Amino acid sequence: MLAPQADRVMNLSEWEQRWQDNRIGFHQPQVHKMLESHIDKVLNGRSGVRFFFPLCGKAVDMKWLADMGHSVVGVEISEKAIRQFFEENNMTYSEEPVPAISGAKVFKNSEKNISLYQCDMYSFSSAIDGQFGAIWDRGSLVAINPQDREKYAALIISLMAEDCRYLLDTLLYNPELYPGPPFFVPDEQVHSLFGSRCDIETLQSVDAMTDRQREWGLDYLKEAVHLITMKSS
Repeated sequence: MLAPQADRVMNLSEWEQRWQDNRIGFHQPQVHKMLESHIDKVLNGRSGVRFFFPLCGKAVDMKWLADMGHSVVGVEISEKAIRQFFEENNMTYSEEPVPAISGAKVFKNSEKNISLYQCDMYSFSSAIDGQFGAIWDRGSLVAINPQDREKYAALIISLMAEDCRYLLDTLLYNPELYPGPPFFVPDEQVHSLFGSRCDIETLQSVDAMTDRQREWGLDYLKEAVHLITMKSS
């Protein structure tokens, strides 16, 4: 089932152009229901958790978590998306270069403890900003090029602290009907990518079909959310 999308490639400039053209149907103006539903499982009784948002865009989920007292670090290629996040949420921000990553910048709001790195995600590492107690992956694993998934999983695992709780949102549909993105990521691949180092629990699977997906030519769309934690060594 992975074969139809295996060679599909979107380069970073294409994603940047989508933001410039405001072709961002993937952006949601409200907090994601899967995150709201499962936040207690992610927090697991902890306060002041460091959250990582891969390919964060301008997700309102970041402010929602920061308002609860958690800190947020995101990585995003589009500077426009990052600036819009702060401006649309009426937040001041600073901007500075990231010496360890050529050409990268970090945008920060110190009051809410939000730092958003504008760079290629694969240039980011735990050496830049440590490890994290939680990760919310919505629109990231399903957006990266399918051939990069092993590299992506290795990066995510390297960013997970021992107590990290990684909430992963995936989409299931017939990949012969739509080229993506968002791409089809079956449960079996979640297990092959993360299963050697992590325990994986599928928390929920729901019918996510809307008129938008019908326009893509899909006949069904399921959205699944998984909780991924480090195996105790």
